[in-house]
Formats: sequence, structure tokens, C-alpha cells
Amino acid sequence: MKYAQQIIEELQRSISQLDEEETERMAELLLQSNKIFVAGAGLMGRAFAMRLMHVGKEAYVVGETVTPGIEQGDVLVLGSGSGETKGLISMAEKAKGVGAEVVAVTIAPDSTVGRLAGYTVKLPGSPKDPASGSYSTIQPMASLFEQTMLVFYDAIILRMMEKTGQTNQQMFGKHANLE
Repeated sequence: MKYAQQIIEELQRSISQLDEEETERMAELLLQSNKIFVAGAGLMGRAFAMRLMHVGKEAYVVGETVTPGIEQGDVLVLGSGSGETKGLISMAEKAKGVGAEVVAVTIAPDSTVGRLAGYTVKLPGSPKDPASGSYSTIQPMASLFEQTMLVFYDAIILRMMEKTGQTNQQMFGKHANLE
């Protein structure tokens, strides 16, 4: 369990660097949005989209067959360690082109995605390529960034719940129950 303890210690250091004001601004933006689209950061983005739905927002994962078009009044949340993923850059440009807000959750706010975004949240962590970052971690590739992102996204959901007076029980009522 030595590695598990080291991972927890790294995550605690990483979480301690999150900015409370960025959390507040992002929660408010998402509450005021029409539809929310999430892309990047693999499973973390998908988990965030699901929680946004549970909290009562119309949320979609970009690329799914049921994802509608983005419009003015909508928000695109892009999770990218490097901020240089070509597909995410293209999405940010298209979203801005229709007047949607773009949020970048990234290690690199000065990246292309970060510069395109109207809102940028800087997360600590190491990119997939450790040679391109200065943050030290024992974990493989972008694991620390992805873990920090998941905790950050859950903090956003908790703040949205608090602002709207929602409980876990109310959210559970929106959980899939067809099985």
C-alpha cells in the first residue's frame, strides 16, 4: 500500500493548490448556462457530464450520437493537460464562433486552448509527456492531473448543489433507473 499512500499525498498537495475563486466562477457560469458540453480528459469528462445531469443541467459529452449542436448561451468545458490537443482546439474555435462560452481546465493556461477560452482553470499536475512539465509525480502519464480534475469537478458539483439547495437524494432521483 506504499504506492497508494504516495498517490494520496500527491493528490492532497495538488488539491491544496486549487483556486476557490475559479471554482466559484465556474459553478456560477454553469448554473447560468443553457446546455453544457464536455470534452477531453476521457472518463473524467464523462463523469462530470453525468453529474451535471444529476444536478439538473442539460449536459452532453461531445461526440456522442445524441449530442445536439452548440449555440449561444451554451458552455463548452474542455479538459486538457497540455491545452494543445488539435481536436479540442477545433471545438473551442467552433464554440466561440457561435457565441458559446469556452472553459479550459488545464495545466497550461497559456496554451492554445487556454487562450481561446473565456474562462480558464489552472490545475496542477504533470502532462502525459513528463519532459514537457515541471510538476513531479510518481504516477504514470497524466494520472495526477486526471485525479485532480475529478476532485475539482466534484467540488463544482457540490457548489452547484449548495447554490440550488439540492440534496444527494434529489440527485439520486435523476439517476438512471431502467436496469
